[in-house]
Order: sequence, then C-alpha cells, then structure tokens
Amino acid sequence: MSAPIIGIDLGTTNSAVAILQGDGAVLLPNALGRHLTPSVVSLDDDGVLHVGDAAHARLATAPDRTAAAFKRDMGTEVRVRIGSKEFSPQQLSALVLKSLKADAEAYLGHPVEEAVVTVPAYFNDSQRQATRAAGEIAGLRVDRIINEPTAAALAYGLHALDEEIQAVVLDLGGGTFDVTVLEIIEGVIEIQSSAGDSRLGGEDFADRLATRAAARVLAETGADPRTDPGAFARFREACERAKRRLSDESITRIVVPALTVGGRTLDVDLEITREDVEAWWQPLLERIEKPIRRALSDAKLRPNEVDEVLLVGGATRTPAVRALAARLFGRLPSHQLPADEAVAMGAAIQAALKEGNEAVDDLVVTDVAPFSMGIGTSTEVGERRVAGIFAPIIERGTVIPCSRSEQFSTISDGQKVIHIEVFQGEHAQTSRNHKLGDYEVRVPPGPAGTEAIDVRFTYDLNGILEVETTVLSTERKSSLVIQNSPGRLSQKQIDSARRDMERLKIHPRDLLPNTVALERADALHAELRADARAALNRAIASFRGALEAQDPEWIDDARAQLNGLVDSLSRGV
Repeated sequence: MSAPIIGIDLGTTNSAVAILQGDGAVLLPNALGRHLTPSVVSLDDDGVLHVGDAAHARLATAPDRTAAAFKRDMGTEVRVRIGSKEFSPQQLSALVLKSLKADAEAYLGHPVEEAVVTVPAYFNDSQRQATRAAGEIAGLRVDRIINEPTAAALAYGLHALDEEIQAVVLDLGGGTFDVTVLEIIEGVIEIQSSAGDSRLGGEDFADRLATRAAARVLAETGADPRTDPGAFARFREACERAKRRLSDESITRIVVPALTVGGRTLDVDLEITREDVEAWWQPLLERIEKPIRRALSDAKLRPNEVDEVLLVGGATRTPAVRALAARLFGRLPSHQLPADEAVAMGAAIQAALKEGNEAVDDLVVTDVAPFSMGIGTSTEVGERRVAGIFAPIIERGTVIPCSRSEQFSTISDGQKVIHIEVFQGEHAQTSRNHKLGDYEVRVPPGPAGTEAIDVRFTYDLNGILEVETTVLSTERKSSLVIQNSPGRLSQKQIDSARRDMERLKIHPRDLLPNTVALERADALHAELRADARAALNRAIASFRGALEAQDPEWIDDARAQLNGLVDSLSRGV
C-alpha cells in the first residue's frame, strides 16, 4: 500500500498537517501531542535549530536568534539572519514542513513522500513557486497547491453534500487575508471570486497594539520600548497575550515587570480597553472591508444574497472582525468550522481527491484565478510612444485550469526583438502590478505592424503560470515557465538547500517535550518577580537535575510539575 498524501496548512503563525480518515479529515499531533505547530525557527547558543513550540518560546528571550512570520517574504530575495546564519524564507518554511513531515511519519508509522500544501488565494506566482520549492527542500513532492479559502470550503462542503448554499469564506490568518465567494450545490463547490491582501493578518493587529501601547509607555515614562529589540520582544509578547484576553474581556492590563530600556528598568503596567484597541485597529478593519466588497462585486452578489459567512483563521476570533462581518452581511458568522484547523482539514480532503479516495467521490471543486495576468505593451499616441500599458490575457475570476491567448505586433520599423514582460495585477500601468518575469522573442525585421506574435497564458490548478509565444510568420514557438522572478529557486539551488539542511543540527524529536518545557519556563521567568520567580527557579532546577540524572521517570515527573507551574503562573501574567 502506497503512503497517503498528506494535507498541510503552512501558516504564517501556526502550521498543521492532516489526513482523511474514514469519512472525515483529522489533524495529526506533533511530538507534544498538539495539533498546531508554531511557524517559528530558532538557533540556540550551541548551533542547534529548534522548530515549533520550543522556537516560539524563544521569541521573547532570544529575538535575535529567532525567526517568525517569514511566510510573508516567500517568493522574494529577502534573507533572514538568525544568530550567525542566514536563511531564505523558503529554507525556513522548509524546516517547518520537515517538522510536519516527521510528525506525520511518526503518526502513520511509515515514510511520507507527497503533500498538498495550502497558500493564500492572493499569493502570486512567485510565492506559489517558492512554496513548492520549500516542499522539495523538506523532502516532499508538492504537485498540488490549493488556495486556503478553497481548502476551507472543501472542509465545509464535505459536510454539506446535500445542501444548496451561497457562502463567503473570510480567512484572516496570522499574516494574510483572503475572501472567497462560492456556491455549494449537491457536493459541487464552485468558487466564484477571490480577493484579499497578502500582507494583512493577526500579526498586524498585534503590531499595531504593541506600537500604540509603547507610545503610551513613552508618554508616561520617557522610555520607548521600541528602541530596544530585546525589550520590545518582551513587550510585544505581553501585548499579544493582552490581545487574546480582549477577545473575552472588555478591559485588561499589559504587565511587563523589570523591562530594561536604554539603561532604565521599568515596571510596565498599562490598562487598555477593547474600545481603545478597536479604535487603533480601525485602519486595519477598513483594509479587510475593501477586498470583501470587491469579491462580492466580481461574483455579482449583494451581501444579503449570502446564506453563510464562514470565518477561518485564528485572527477571526477577534470580536472586531466578527462584528465587521456581521455588519457587512447582516447576519452572524458561522462557527461550524474550527478556525485554526479548517484549512488543514481541507488540504487533507484535496489530498484524498488527488488519490481518488472513494470517501470523497461525491465532492467536486472548481477554482478561479485570483489575479489578472498579462503583458506590458506600448502604443503610439500622436507622435509619442506610451509604454508600460498592462494588457490582460487571463482576467481575474476566470475558471481554472485555463488557457487564453492574444496577438500583439511590432511597433517599430525593422524591429527584430519583442521584449515580453509578464505581470499579475489589476492596474492599467505595469509599474503598479507585480512583475513575474521577462524574456525576448526574435522576429524577422520589417515595417512596423507587419510581424505579429501570439502570446498564450496557461494557468493550472496550482496557480502556476506558463507563457508560450508563437511568431505567426515563421510559426517559431518559445515557452517560459516563469523562472527568473525574485526569490525563485532553480533545481540546483533546491538541491543545494536540501544538502545544507541535512548538515544542520536539528533538535531530536524525542527530546522536544523537554526543550519546550525549559524554553517556556525561561520565557516566563523574565516576566516574574519575588516569590513566583523563586518558585519557578526551584522547579527549573529540579527539572534540570532530572535531565542530568537521565532517569526517564524522574524526567517525566519533573517535567509535568514544571509545566503545571508554568501554566498556573502564566494565568497571572
């Protein structure tokens, strides 16, 4: 029996892996028994890489040696420094994928070779190709990429096979926002439109809260936590906890004892209200509203024609986001899908569809292109030549897979080369759109307008674009699967990155619970004082003693006591 294809939600804040079991999708536990793995990588003082919970605990204690939210830079040339090493976003994502792969293999008891990986619907071609490259570096074949809200729709549709529903999925994760309009009719899920913002998510809400709260500290004390990376990491972590509490409370406090800023030690204790924070967030909420209205317009729907509003992504737990959805659609959003798990569940269902699993025989899904795609052109206006005009070849909202072509001709006498520049976007000027790549097509010289080329765009279900040109007079063809956009890795680079990963010292899975326990305790230690800190010190010392003794039973007991104390003390911070 061949290994099943796994479904992976590669998230900005958290990631998850799932498979289809029986008639439903289930999330697989990581080494700590948890279904969500933080998308965080950290390098300790011994040069050992930590991924997931242990790395997340180091965000506040070792911010210069820890990386998070790198998904936002996928498909770019950004390099992320962690301690003495530099990584590309693809390599960091590969480390997370490799950790999820190991979790799946531990659960299933055999190797895993292939995965369906989700991406935001508004990811461009470069970002999608980078995601596929990250999978290859991690040792996974990623033949199928699926949009996150489409995955959520699959998770919902599996339980609504006999219904007819017009629905909207609002997917607000840690780093991206997508809105997808869809219709479900007897197991057929038809995606009608998608829109979004690939740089808007829960991290922005936390950042804005932390920035405004830091400004209050500055006004009250004359010290600005934002000027010290280590201090601001601790301060932001406290703000993140306060943000979560405000989902259930109307007033809370941001407490950071013994915060050292510019040589001064402060005891920060700020009271903030939900009303305060929602006022700070208003510009972000307005950014959410714009793509929703555009997606509805593209689908030719009014808000009152929507039967279900499905919220996906941990940031949709924010009351302000739920209130915005309720106001726009005139109905309370649905809670049928687990916000943090729905995308991974949908990826597992797509994996089962790819395998031909009988359990999903009655499920069919169609998707659409979230962007318009085309080339840059020039035209003559009087005696002037105007360049940089965007000519769409595939319009956004076109059902995929699809193939479309347009003809273009030379603009100068004796012209021998046509320069093809490929763009994604909706603006009339190419300079305002996202450039995917370019190449040159040679044509026979002749009078302007006498030589023409056919430019064909083919866009597949993974959101990957191929461009083919044909010189009409010679029938000479050339094609380009966009390879030279920023951040794109060649196969040689992928192989090199995989070899580099094999040389990295990655913390063993069987020791992960111990590492996480210590990192959580160390992170909390910085927030405590007096008796609470002394009690935690004793528990940490006892646990380290157990580790030194290498007695499994003693280690398990000491770890349980330490974790229990950390959980208890954390509730008071």
